[in-house]
Amino acid sequence: MSSKKRIFSGVQPSGNLHIGNYLGAIANWVKLQDSYESIFCVVDMHAITVPQDPEILRKKSIEIAKIYLAAGIDPKKSLIFIQSQVSEHAELMWILNTIAKMSELEKMTQFKDKSQKEGKEGAAVGLFDYPVLMAADILLYDTQVVPVGEDQKQHVELARDLAKRFNNKFGDTFIVPEVHIKKEGMRVMGLDNPEKKMSKSAESIYNRIELLDDAEMIRKKIRKAVTDSGSEIIYRDDKPALKNLINIYSSFSGKTPKEIEAMFVGKGYGDFKSELAEVIIAFLESFQARYNALSDKEVMKILNKGADKVRPIARKKLDEVKTKIGFIV
Repeated sequence: MSSKKRIFSGVQPSGNLHIGNYLGAIANWVKLQDSYESIFCVVDMHAITVPQDPEILRKKSIEIAKIYLAAGIDPKKSLIFIQSQVSEHAELMWILNTIAKMSELEKMTQFKDKSQKEGKEGAAVGLFDYPVLMAADILLYDTQVVPVGEDQKQHVELARDLAKRFNNKFGDTFIVPEVHIKKEGMRVMGLDNPEKKMSKSAESIYNRIELLDDAEMIRKKIRKAVTDSGSEIIYRDDKPALKNLINIYSSFSGKTPKEIEAMFVGKGYGDFKSELAEVIIAFLESFQARYNALSDKEVMKILNKGADKVRPIARKKLDEVKTKIGFIV
């Protein structure tokens, strides 16, 4: 292992990634890769905890990798691969399942949220159990730091608990990872509901700006974005819809909320929304140009190379685990 601490994180290849995913996670990874030994994964095994069309899943897996690369994740600095290319993830998950407790998994708020549609009885076992797979993802690589959003903190805490439990039972094996939540990180809220996070699984396309939206669609979505009562462009907690839009403007322009307020003194929501749309378009046009310049063949070459490099790390850790629990390796 290098002198740098190691980070691991990933995104599911389901739905369409949006500016909230970029600002909340991927942009942060791009910065972190200079300071950490970085492993970034397309977590397709997590995606199948809910039904997926096989062809779309394959297409989306490459799409996510392209988004990583277009956003600035550099394969010279970071390892990028697809989770299912490395079978050790599933093997370690099964072993961790034997020390994870039902009561721990029943407390996971994401399972409660995601199983609402089918109800607990109709939800797949994989959906219930996927925090253990996430723990395996993290622990397999001696990950020291896990950059996640606030909503994933509970899952990293489970990984920490499982690492400690295994170490106590079988001897020092796993590094207990730290959670890294970007201090200045803001939550990008839905354009149609500032009380809930922007979501790639939201039913309405007007909830989010997708990273691959064209200019006209971005303008349309911003025009339709909800606003608060009044007409002043002001950054206050009691105006959550406007605060969210100003946060987005700030993130893509580099201007502070105070500077944005000053720019729009005497102007209304129409002027502000029009300018906001153009700021987002300017960023996404250059992002999409990089995305479109990447061929599937080129991306698969990077993913295969990444998988080849992480496999020995994963195999070494899994062999250590198997030996400690009494398996013949």
